[in-house]
Amino acid sequence: MAAGGRNGRSGTGGAGGSGGPEDPGSPTGPDGLGEPGGPSAAHEEVSALLAAWALGAGMPGDDARVHGHLHDCAPCAAEARRLRETVRLLDEPAPGGTGRGAGRKANAGMARGRLMAAARAARPGQVPLAAHAAPYAGAVACLDALLRELDRAPARWGTPVVHDWDVQGTVAHLVAADEVLAERLGLAPVTEAGTGLGPVPGARPEGGFGPEGPEAGTGPGELPTGRAAGAGAPWEARWAARTNEVVAYEHTRPPAETREAWRTQAHGLLALPEAGDEQLAAMATTLMGLRLPVADHYVIRAFETWVHTRDIGRALGRTVPPPLPTHLQRFLGLAVRILDLALGPDARPVLLSVEGEAGGDWVLGSDAEPIAAELVLEATDFLLLVGGRQSPDEIARGQAGDAAASQRLLETATSLAWL
Repeated sequence: MAAGGRNGRSGTGGAGGSGGPEDPGSPTGPDGLGEPGGPSAAHEEVSALLAAWALGAGMPGDDARVHGHLHDCAPCAAEARRLRETVRLLDEPAPGGTGRGAGRKANAGMARGRLMAAARAARPGQVPLAAHAAPYAGAVACLDALLRELDRAPARWGTPVVHDWDVQGTVAHLVAADEVLAERLGLAPVTEAGTGLGPVPGARPEGGFGPEGPEAGTGPGELPTGRAAGAGAPWEARWAARTNEVVAYEHTRPPAETREAWRTQAHGLLALPEAGDEQLAAMATTLMGLRLPVADHYVIRAFETWVHTRDIGRALGRTVPPPLPTHLQRFLGLAVRILDLALGPDARPVLLSVEGEAGGDWVLGSDAEPIAAELVLEATDFLLLVGGRQSPDEIARGQAGDAAASQRLLETATSLAWL
């Protein structure tokens, strides 16, 4: 599992706890970002309703509430004007001609329909989420709260974050990373970037959820039989090109538009039937070299979003809370399953104990011999190891037995951050 590399490769996803970073959106401090205090509940509620209001997808009584708030809140009024202009452009008739712009305008109806679904999903409590999508919803809410702080300090969008990305580039990377699952599930693209790359990197061009390639024996809801591609596989090269293209394109736009593209796509994913239906999400598909149920791909997206939210928070001097224990359990369960596959059936068995409320015990490696070593890790340390944010030498651990077997497990966990 991974959270993005220097070549723009995405990873197994991210997540965050529900709620935002430390005191997001509070009164402006010396650096232009919020300080402890916090905005009114009415402001936060109306901010969450603006997208639905602009699309005419609000609930009865929303109009009066929104209009009353916009009269007194300049930032929300500016956001409302921008959203209304976006909707106007989507509703324009397609111009004549056969160029790329005409084709995109021809798809405006589909895009607007997906935006409507996303706007409705953004309203708290409107769309019930299944357990597999809840970590992604929490991660999206956390990152959105952190990015809203930058409304008071727009220059800080250029703060270096990780690899060669600033804040805007990191959000653009998430646009490209989420896009693979979004397009597989039928969402329209949210960015103009993407000429000449063919099908979405990492997704089988034929689409659908049926048997795919050498892993056709994996049925719906089953674990993957292995990773589909090595370091030089075509999907990885295409993915590196795609994410670099999206990051470069988004840097030609105002940061607020990059944030809105990310939010639109994220809320679109949360509005899909697969986010609320465990049976639909049990269907397996191959994305980014891994054949997994759609439910697990949602967890991967949650994990990566959390990792990059943490990256952005550290760069801005803001503390990002850990995921909720129930979300951590999802991350840990999926990470351990993938790690066991990566170790293979011939690895000397290790008892891995992950401490904390979301932790547990797993025996990884060969089933044919007794446990060779015991390894004790803290949950966040283990996830940051798998996410490429810590090395084996940097994490605290308890260890007994065969040191080589434990080291192999740690190094294999680190290698999962290949994207």
